[in-house]
Order: sequence, then structure tokens, then C-alpha cells
Amino acid sequence: MDSLFSHQHEPSGGDGHAAFGILEPVVHTVVVPGSVAHAFTGFTDHTHLWWPLESHGVYGAGSYVEFEENLILETADDGRTSIWGTLDDWQPPLSFHATWHPGTTALWSTELLVAFRAVPEGTEVRVFHDGWEGSEEPAATRAKYADAWPAILARYARFMGAA
Repeated sequence: MDSLFSHQHEPSGGDGHAAFGILEPVVHTVVVPGSVAHAFTGFTDHTHLWWPLESHGVYGAGSYVEFEENLILETADDGRTSIWGTLDDWQPPLSFHATWHPGTTALWSTELLVAFRAVPEGTEVRVFHDGWEGSEEPAATRAKYADAWPAILARYARFMGAA
């Protein structure tokens, strides 16, 4: 007897994600010059200086994005605000985790983890974006961020002085 449940078929796909319709996380990494603390501060305290609001913001160019209290918040030049996410694990200068839902409601949020670690060239900054099943259109949302994160992080790396 091979299996107690002889009629049960093994799920296809290595880790079983495909068998259950779970979309893989988007993971993207950049290396920036400087210490971990400097990289964390550049990412969280100076987001308004490097985030491409003209293409990846709710209100467009001229708005302001910041980490405030336990929120990631965009403020338009006329004072309107949009909550992009809620910080639920804040570990400066090593990492933060947040719900993520720019332009939509918390009901349709995904999950964002950004981790910082020292490497010989400076600091590795790695974005783990997952929880696609929490979004209104999981596959489309994942595809959008799979395309967006490389450009967003390249802009951050340039801001931090990477070649």
C-alpha cells in the first residue's frame, strides 16, 4: 500500500503554491552605499525625496509621502491624505513590516516587508511583497508590483548614491 489515501493525488509544483492558487512573493534587492542605519533612514525618513509619486502615487507629483506614527501616508498639495499602509512591526534599522494598499482601502491590502543588512559594498535592501490574496485582483496586483519595484528601488538606490 503506497498511501492510506490511495485515490489522493499529489499536488503538482515543487512547494505546493501553484496547487493552492497562491501567488509567489515579489522579492527585489538593491545595494546602497553606507551603513544599515543610513539606508534605513534614507528609506523611511526621506521617502518624499526619492519615491516616484508622479508614477506611483495616489495624488501624483507635488504630493508628499512619509512614515508617520504607525502609517505610511501620502498628502496631496491641497491637504487630502491617503493611507498607503499600516506599520505593524517596526525594527529600526533592520526592518519594517506593513500592510500595503496605496490607492485602495485596507480591506484590499497586501503585505510589505523591507529588510536592511550590512554587506561589504554597503547595505542590502530587500523588499518582500506578498499577501496577494488580500488584494481585489491578486494576479493583476502582483504583476503591477513585479514591474514597479525594480524601478522604485533603482530610484531609491540613486538617491542613496549608488552608481
